[in-house]
Amino acid sequence: MEHQDVEALSMYGIVDCDNCYVSCERVFRPDLEGKPVVVLSNNDGCVVARSNEAKALGIKAGTPYYQLAELFPDEKIVVFSSNYELYGELTGRVMSLIAKDAPAFFRYSIDECFVYFSGFSGSYYKQWGEALHQKIRQGVGMPVSIGIAPTKTLAKVASHFSKKHSGYRHCCVIDTPEKRRKALSLFPIGDVWGIGRRYASRLEGLGVKTALDFADKSETWVNATFNNIVILRIWKELNGTDAVPNEQLCDKKSICTSRSFNGMVDDIESLRTHVANYAARCAEKLRRQNTVASIVSVFLHTNPFREDLLQYGNMQETRLLTPTNSTIQIVQAAHEVLEKIYRPGYRYKKAGVIVMGIQPTAPLQTDLFDINAESIQRMRRLDAVIDHINRTQGTETVVLGAQQYQQKNGQGKAEVFANAIKHDFRSKNSTTRWSEIIKLV
Repeated sequence: MEHQDVEALSMYGIVDCDNCYVSCERVFRPDLEGKPVVVLSNNDGCVVARSNEAKALGIKAGTPYYQLAELFPDEKIVVFSSNYELYGELTGRVMSLIAKDAPAFFRYSIDECFVYFSGFSGSYYKQWGEALHQKIRQGVGMPVSIGIAPTKTLAKVASHFSKKHSGYRHCCVIDTPEKRRKALSLFPIGDVWGIGRRYASRLEGLGVKTALDFADKSETWVNATFNNIVILRIWKELNGTDAVPNEQLCDKKSICTSRSFNGMVDDIESLRTHVANYAARCAEKLRRQNTVASIVSVFLHTNPFREDLLQYGNMQETRLLTPTNSTIQIVQAAHEVLEKIYRPGYRYKKAGVIVMGIQPTAPLQTDLFDINAESIQRMRRLDAVIDHINRTQGTETVVLGAQQYQQKNGQGKAEVFANAIKHDFRSKNSTTRWSEIIKLV
């Protein structure tokens, strides 16, 4: 087969925030530039984000926090707890700047988005990318890397080079057959977007070490070897053919919110509170993307590493008569499922909520035996007000009573508190909470 020429009238770009969580923390801490910085997972468990300086020290993603001092005793490593409220707000600012400059734009993840161009000349893309980086750096204070190419997969490859090599000035453009082949020859097959560990291992066993090795195979070989539409699309994209549908990037078939507990939980009331919080976050995510869900699933399990304890795990789901994104309805459904799967006598380490059967908010087909249209509109108005307050006054300013944790104080009385997550090193939310706004003395 004769491969398609990489030059095309249309081009894709991907804009990726560099070391996103660390960059967000550095926005209000410029003194941390050039220093090793790490961000921890929920409950301050392990390293999930690293600055370039931390990577250079040899800190690996997934390193448990308690091992950092032991592994790097002579290094002054700055540690932060995850602060998703801050990260979401700052990356939202980045996305708003991109949306103003991009001809077409769709967000892919918290720190990445694709842009689409059509009909521009070759020099335009490089100038656009460098100017956008400068605008985001000035407007938000975060660095981004930009890759531009005829397909989304090639744009991902270009983004990798713009991130790794300063000579690209934060923007790499693949716009000729020569550039495409050169880039793919330097790109390991395991790093190609969409090629997981299993397929990478299989390809390497077949002598395919680089992205170019794979791109140079024939379509007949790809089909005979894998018989997989996803792998075929990747092959086409590496050869310059736009083959990954936008819907594949944007549509989520399910949303999951889960977390390991800070310690272990054995009583149903504490589990109900955790599950209520997870269900509420799923509902918020549904509303944010203008979708509803028809299935609510809950899972929980004990700690598999504690062989000295009794082990148990379960997962069940319930189907809603009318698909919804109402916090109240999804929390109620999650509690109903929890009641079915909870077993006393066990010490639980993790639980989670998954919403499935996701579809657009409109048109919505209601069930004859479910709540009426007036009740649906009333709950939508309530959720809209709560979302507005939480967006302007800070996350979880207003929550359901079921979302509030209780613990005993020194006098044996129950006290309500907002968050049972361990975050000893959390930074302030200076852009979303009046109580944490920066004060100049």
